[in-house]
Parts: sequence; C-alpha cells; structure tokens
Amino acid sequence: MLFRPIRSCATIFSSTCPLILCALLLGGQSTAARAQEKGPIHGLWVWKGPSLLDSATQMESLRDFCRAERINEVYISVSQRGEMMPESRMSRMIGVLHTANIRVEALLSSENADQGGKHLDKLIGQVRTIAQFNQNHPGDRFDGIHLDIEPQQRPENKGPGNLRFLPGLVQAYRAVRREAEPLGLTVNADIQNKLLKGTIEQRKMLLSALPRFTLMMYELSSPTDGDTVDKKTGKVRESSQKFLEIAYDGLGDAPLGKMVIGLRTPDYLELLPRMLQSLDATNQANPHYLGWARHSYNDTLPSPH
Repeated sequence: MLFRPIRSCATIFSSTCPLILCALLLGGQSTAARAQEKGPIHGLWVWKGPSLLDSATQMESLRDFCRAERINEVYISVSQRGEMMPESRMSRMIGVLHTANIRVEALLSSENADQGGKHLDKLIGQVRTIAQFNQNHPGDRFDGIHLDIEPQQRPENKGPGNLRFLPGLVQAYRAVRREAEPLGLTVNADIQNKLLKGTIEQRKMLLSALPRFTLMMYELSSPTDGDTVDKKTGKVRESSQKFLEIAYDGLGDAPLGKMVIGLRTPDYLELLPRMLQSLDATNQANPHYLGWARHSYNDTLPSPH
C-alpha cells in the first residue's frame, strides 16, 4: 500500500487562505451586489425618498416597478428638507429591494461640496451616517454612495468649457471615496457631459477619482421635436458612442472609472425603455461602458394634487 505524505497545517492554510479571504470579502456584499456583477447595470434615481417610501406598500411598488423594467440598482435620496430617513424605514426599504436582487445606493446631494470647508464636512457627515447605519444593520445595508454634486449650477461655473470647479469637485470625490471604500461601500457620481470635454489632464483627473460615473445624457430629443423613433434612437446611439470616445481618448491604460449612461423621462416619455435598450445594444462591447440609468422613478408616479 502507498501512503501519501500528510500536508502540514501551514501548507493547508496557505492553500485555503485565498478561499477564506474571498468568503470574508463576499460576506460584506449583498446578494444583490453579487448578482449584478453578472450583467450590465440598469439603474434608477428615486428622489424624495423619505416621503415617497413612507410605507411598505410604497416600497413594494418600487420593487415591482424595478422588476418590470429590468432595473437592478436604485439611487435613493435618503434626506429631505435636512432630515434623514429613519433607520427602521431605511432597513425595511433595503430589505424589500435586496430580496429582488436590487442594489441600493444612498443618493447624497450637494451644490457646494467642491468648495471644501463646511460644505464638504456636511457631505462627509452624511457618508458617515450611512456607514454607521450599515454597522447597525449588517443584514440590510446600503451597497454604495451615489453622489449628486452640482457646482455647475452656480452662476460662476456656467458656460461651455468653464471647468474652474473641477479640482475642488475631484477633491470632494476622493474625500468621499476615502471614507466609503474601506467600509465596503462603492462610490458613484453623476456628471454632465461638459466634464468630458476637458483636456487630457482634466479628464484623467476626473476619471481616476472614482471607480464609477453616471453620465447625464439629457436633452438630445423632446416629445415635440417631430423626430421619428428611429431618428431619436440614432441620436442616442451616436451620442453615447461619441461621449465614451471623447471621455477616454488619449488616456491609455491608466486605471479609470467606468461609465453608466443616464437618460430621462421628459425627453422620451413612453419611448424611454426603447432608448435605454439601444444603449446596451450599441455599447455592450465597449470596456468602459457599464450600463444605463433611468431618471427618474418620480416621473412615473401620479402628480400630487
């Protein structure tokens, strides 16, 4: 009879350690986060979360809408009029969405975080509130932070080619990333196409700041422009390819954030799902393309009287 030598404990540990580490890392991810890695991102903005998702029925309606529209992640504003959604409701909301394999990102807004100081401190405080919530509710945790920082809304930053705010914006992105990533939170940020038209140095500064961006590709069409459906679809295809090309042109193999492309309801009304499908069909082979996002859930709801 032949006997195989018994491996030492050190040998066994060294061979199994990567598996153990992988299991520990996956334990910090929701099932929804792991499921989404298999396909393109299909996102949805949800504004006024505290009032819009006030009951189990409203949360279930959001879940059902996402299922029907093939949406696998949502960006939910968790603060309204300066007050955060109660923790118990956030936990229930995340639980409802996670059971349908839908990722949940906390949507945090600021018009002035790029200016640093108290404005950035306020945003970082909100990020820490989300991180603390995750510690308190490990079973129903947020999957990421979604930033809506809009310095371009201030008068001094308007106008084509005016990117004077970019260094401060990038600093804000990096500050949030330093807080969020060690705690297992992804970071994603909405950007306007103006930011993709900068110099190579400006685009590299921007796209190296975060792992993900969501391009707001708005106002290509309108319901009253007289264009055919095919023409509207053509605009979406051509513009998405153009923006992906100019964003990464000349940047080589540097580690850069990838991009989701967002379209909005007022531009297409009932044609929006068809336009979103065209984004996947056109760009799925592009290594920088992650998927699409739909703005917004609020536009699909009856107007309050």
